[in-house]
Amino acid sequence: MVQFLPGTVEFILLGIPRTEGQENVLFVVFWIFYLCTLLGNLLILVAVMFDSHLHTPVYFFLCNLSVLDIGFSSVSTPKMLANLLVKDQVISLGGCMSQVFFYHFLGSTECLLYTVMAYDRFAAICHPLCYTILVSHRACALLAADTWITSSFHATILTTLTFQLPYCGSNEVDYFFCDIFPVVSLACGNALIIETVSFTNIGLVPMTCFLLILISYIRVTIAVLKMHSAEGRHKAVSACASHLSVVTLFFGPCALIYTQPYLSEVLVTPVQIFGNVVTPMLNPTIYTLRNKDVKEALKKLAGGQTVSAEGH
Repeated sequence: MVQFLPGTVEFILLGIPRTEGQENVLFVVFWIFYLCTLLGNLLILVAVMFDSHLHTPVYFFLCNLSVLDIGFSSVSTPKMLANLLVKDQVISLGGCMSQVFFYHFLGSTECLLYTVMAYDRFAAICHPLCYTILVSHRACALLAADTWITSSFHATILTTLTFQLPYCGSNEVDYFFCDIFPVVSLACGNALIIETVSFTNIGLVPMTCFLLILISYIRVTIAVLKMHSAEGRHKAVSACASHLSVVTLFFGPCALIYTQPYLSEVLVTPVQIFGNVVTPMLNPTIYTLRNKDVKEALKKLAGGQTVSAEGH
């Protein structure tokens, strides 16, 4: 049970530091990013659902990623925009708990999903003859379900540990949304256990996923180098390029924030804003610009002429 000073059942989000006088400009920029995120990911979802040629494992996982990007950006961005526009800094206890839970639930799910997508690329390139068996429709559904279920348990543990601490001091969160480290810093009890457990849990999932992705791409690289056909090598590299790009965008900010949680806020805040606001917008752009199948599906939706395209 969370304990506060008498009458205190809410937090105050102090917002993005050092932005006095720039609130209107930042609001417009972040609002455009958020709108592009919603539209871009919704377009991918609609394109895949209505084009039967895209009913394959790689696009099934891409749809999961689009849902995650919409949810992940929505955890903190709307409240941040309200803070910038009308100085709505108050967030209820339930709202703060929800931000902590969904931020780590969706973030962990995305991390695991990138690992599953790396396995898909590994199976397609290293074991093409067994691909339909290794990545069957049933296997895809089970892998996707496992990522969501595992992450829900992960986020529940972190959120429960965070809000079991006694909060009997200040309720001002020196950040633009409720995350574990800025919230735990307000606890009046010994927060060493929660910080240690949280850092271990938060670090363990990304590090394990990163190592599995690295191993997958080492195997993929070896397989590509053994190919005798230049066209085959080009197709293999093209199939992996988009995934590698989004993986880099995801793990880069994670590495900076969670391997060094006490970095100066001058670095941490821009990096986290990039991960929360910019990356979800870039993901659909990366997959659309580099993917002929998705571009053709979008042309069909727009009523334009289609051009036959192979591969992805």
